[in-house]
Amino acid sequence: MASDTASTTDERTMIEERVEALLASHPPATTPEHEFWGAQFDHGLAWVQHPEGYGGCGVSPRWQAEVDRRIEQAGGSTRNRYINVLGIGMGAGTIMEHGTEDQQRRWLRPMFACEEIWCQMFSEPGAGSDLAALATSAKRDGDHWIVNGQKVWTTLAHLATWGLLVARTDPDVPKHAGLTYFVVDMDSDGVDVRPLHQITGEAEFNEVYLTDVRIPDEHRVGDVGQGWKVAMTTLMNERVAIGGGVQPRGEGAIRQAVEVWQTHHGADGDPAQRDELLRLWVEAEALRLTSTRAKEAATHGTPGPEGSTAKLHWADLNKAITSFTIDLLGPEGMTYPGGYRFTRPEETATRTTSPHKAFLRARANSIEGGTSEVMKNILGERVLGLPGEPRTDKNQPWREVPRS
Repeated sequence: MASDTASTTDERTMIEERVEALLASHPPATTPEHEFWGAQFDHGLAWVQHPEGYGGCGVSPRWQAEVDRRIEQAGGSTRNRYINVLGIGMGAGTIMEHGTEDQQRRWLRPMFACEEIWCQMFSEPGAGSDLAALATSAKRDGDHWIVNGQKVWTTLAHLATWGLLVARTDPDVPKHAGLTYFVVDMDSDGVDVRPLHQITGEAEFNEVYLTDVRIPDEHRVGDVGQGWKVAMTTLMNERVAIGGGVQPRGEGAIRQAVEVWQTHHGADGDPAQRDELLRLWVEAEALRLTSTRAKEAATHGTPGPEGSTAKLHWADLNKAITSFTIDLLGPEGMTYPGGYRFTRPEETATRTTSPHKAFLRARANSIEGGTSEVMKNILGERVLGLPGEPRTDKNQPWREVPRS
């Protein structure tokens, strides 16, 4: 116990010293954001669990929240985690665990500094929740791979420099065994990004067509045929990035609900609605504390299947809170301020905006990052140890599996 306490004290001291050095050398008030984020990486404070030289300082990931809190208190910005959520929240952990040293040194720093935006190309029209059924093909051609196929729901593909791609390299083995993981240059010939108009009026995500796209083998992440294993690292990080972020107490969707209550109802409001607001606030606080505890208990950088718990709970709770907020608005909740003007946003809609937009955007929460049904399967099978669902195609070559 004494050894653990000393280790914690040493880590805290190291983090405090590095944060102070960062703020002294790059004052947030006078340092451009991208430059500040680059310096944060160089000080080992981008992903603190990473090794020295790769954006970290080799400590528990639980210290990242303290780093971000100190930076925000000093007037610095951590919004790069929203601007480049697919890279910082999902790609970095994957590249750190499965990438080569050259890949890590090439991609991690510009990723964190938002000099290069990333997207994730997993889902397909015929392979959403059943990701392993994907049909996009990659065929070896010397030192390159030729990729053909279609991806869908690709967030920020219209802004991305790089894309995380899973493709089928062997159709003659069972579906999970024939996949390989790549990083694709989104400016490559044959990459066609088309917007998908969402219910909010935005096109935050896209469909991407890949026609004879050439990817150098040096951009392959992990071994050939190990794409499923690499993709699981991305997905575990994705679920924590979407649902496991720890906001300050009372922030996010519940703050908006409280503000609408105070503005439209206040002391004279319906007692039943007040009780419902308090119930939702308590649930939001319980989720915040659970996520905080999970981060503090973390000892390594790649989340386990338990990360699905926060994502599942957050999705249901966020939909419930935003629906309740619209109810509080009464007839005003039936309008959509500004109309459904088509826009191509510069970052994801993960942060709370107007109550109306937040309500509409929340409909996707139980789908994106793994559907709630898939989350329940993961928790049942991999956390609780329950029997898995019957899988008739488990040992069948992908080429022989019936598809729609």
